[in-house]
Amino acid sequence: MDKEQTHSVVIGYILWIFGFMGAHRFYYGRPISGTIWFCTLGLLGVGWIIDLFLIPGMDKAAEIKYKSGPVDYNLAWILLTFIGIFGVHRFYIGKWVSGLVWFLTGGLFTLGVLYDYWTLNEQISKANGA
Repeated sequence: MDKEQTHSVVIGYILWIFGFMGAHRFYYGRPISGTIWFCTLGLLGVGWIIDLFLIPGMDKAAEIKYKSGPVDYNLAWILLTFIGIFGVHRFYIGKWVSGLVWFLTGGLFTLGVLYDYWTLNEQISKANGA
């Protein structure tokens, strides 16, 4: 029996377009290198280009690491990446109180958004395990 897909190579490449910010690395559960990419603009563009070829391997590793279920990783990551300061991704995964806080404070003044970049995969995996 095949495990249901958690992450998508297509979404990975869409986030890679914004890779100089590390979005694709956070998406695949690599927050340390995502933060490095964010602070160095994708290692001054060199790491960003190299990641073009590494995304399929990062996708396979994420498929093994995270639990599938009713909460879709791809949708949650798109919501976080493009409108995260409004907390819509938190509403989506069922965290209504913190979603409201994010909405009223701009993602806790954007620091909460950075926290969610570090932890969203684990939050979704936990929600899918419940």
